Amino acid sequence: MNFFKNIFSGKKKENLSEALYPSKKNFISKIKSWFSKSDSLFEEWTEELEDLLLQYDLGVDTTFYILDELQKSVKENKIVEREKVYELLQKLLLAILEKANSTEYDYSLTQYSPFIVLIVGVNGVGKTTSIGKLAHMYQLQSKKVMLAAADTFRAAAIEQLEIWSQRTQAVLVKREFGSDPASVAYDAIKSALAKKMDIVLIDTAGRLHNKIPLMHELTKIYNVVKKSVPEAPHEVWMILDSTTGQNGIEQAKKFLEYSKITGLIVTKLDGTSKGGVLFSIAHQLKIPIRFIGVGEKQNDLIPFEAKEFIQELFEEKVEEKTKV
Repeated sequence: MNFFKNIFSGKKKENLSEALYPSKKNFISKIKSWFSKSDSLFEEWTEELEDLLLQYDLGVDTTFYILDELQKSVKENKIVEREKVYELLQKLLLAILEKANSTEYDYSLTQYSPFIVLIVGVNGVGKTTSIGKLAHMYQLQSKKVMLAAADTFRAAAIEQLEIWSQRTQAVLVKREFGSDPASVAYDAIKSALAKKMDIVLIDTAGRLHNKIPLMHELTKIYNVVKKSVPEAPHEVWMILDSTTGQNGIEQAKKFLEYSKITGLIVTKLDGTSKGGVLFSIAHQLKIPIRFIGVGEKQNDLIPFEAKEFIQELFEEKVEEKTKV
């Protein structure tokens, strides 16, 4: 585990535990209760489990996949104990996450200089805030960070990014409201090369996935970046709001038509009791989840680790929060 993943090691487990509390209380406790019943599996056991999985927002496709795999294991191994199926479920959910995140990722982003990351996503998913948190993380790693305000369709987006640049001491490249977004990206890369920056985070308009002209604008930015630095963008990270559930997956599928998404940042995990969408994302999109947002503070965007996530999610002890 590299330095970057250890930056917030003291608070990481605590933050993740806090974010997953609603899911553990409202879903995992029900799952555990169902599997703890003393009777053995009965013929229609999958129907009850199907309802629980769908309630957790795993989606129809992922739920049916899980049930099929469980049924195969139950039949092949002649399993009748609910507890053993519970163990199989945990292993299967972990396998889904690990398959999407199949390789160890270098979060320090040292392969190129500057390392150029294009950030995409619809309005309201926490895109600009996530960029600010990323800048904060890389600043703590002594990286020279540049932010490019290529979301020129909203004056507020430029202002927000300017606030984050001041807060994190990151260099900001911007133009006035209504400017050509691709030109901002071009200016940023040119400046980053001259100033020998380590990382460039390019904000893009929070375009709706069904707004075709804006999606073409994204392609234009992508091409301008590649023209300036042939191997760039080195990463294209899409921000998904976990509270939007299956709708977020449909958004990602549309974005994939216009740009290659190399990783996902799933935000607002602390705001939902239906975190099952992470499994649906991993199963359907096959795109690595790079970070998860677990709160509003600068340190509340953490590198995603499948095994750690599963361990924390299925931790049996779920205490009531102390009321102030």
